[in-house]
Amino acid sequence: MLDKKTTLFNVGRELFLDKGFKAVNVSDITKKANLSVGTFYNYYSSKQELFSEIYYEENKKSKKEILDNININDNPTKVMLSFLNEIANKSNLILDEWYKGEVIGDLEKGYLIKNDDSNNYVYSFLKELLIKWRKDGKLKDEIDNVQIMELYKAIIYLDTHKEETKIDSNTLLLLSKFIIIGITK
Repeated sequence: MLDKKTTLFNVGRELFLDKGFKAVNVSDITKKANLSVGTFYNYYSSKQELFSEIYYEENKKSKKEILDNININDNPTKVMLSFLNEIANKSNLILDEWYKGEVIGDLEKGYLIKNDDSNNYVYSFLKELLIKWRKDGKLKDEIDNVQIMELYKAIIYLDTHKEETKIDSNTLLLLSKFIIIGITK
């Protein structure tokens, strides 16, 4: 039998995927898990803490699925455009919460703490690709890998601050395409 924390995680994930963050409360989770509300608070301090844990796992799983669908032997522009299209076509109520005001602050803070550059799956993937592409002569010599990774971080920043910057997804995608074309030979 699953332990109680795993049960709460799995039930929470199922409910958040189905209804989103706002529509689910702790009693919904504990009722479906056949556990008491008190048991919930033995493992999580809040619904947001459970959601954050689920979000990070869902994000990691989604990134892996996206990267598994990309042919890294294609030219850099095609690889990056495939990557961006995979991201744009993913629909998941848990991951969509990133763009909503209610949970973004805590999610973003937690994400930045949990995902420094050394353990970020996508960052590592891009860094390895840059090394490969540089070796294969596919990148412009006047732009170094550090600058390219800084451009990547700028795109991530704009993506996570869409409401503040008033940038829409199509413009962000277009900017990403221009960057990709601009760094490749």
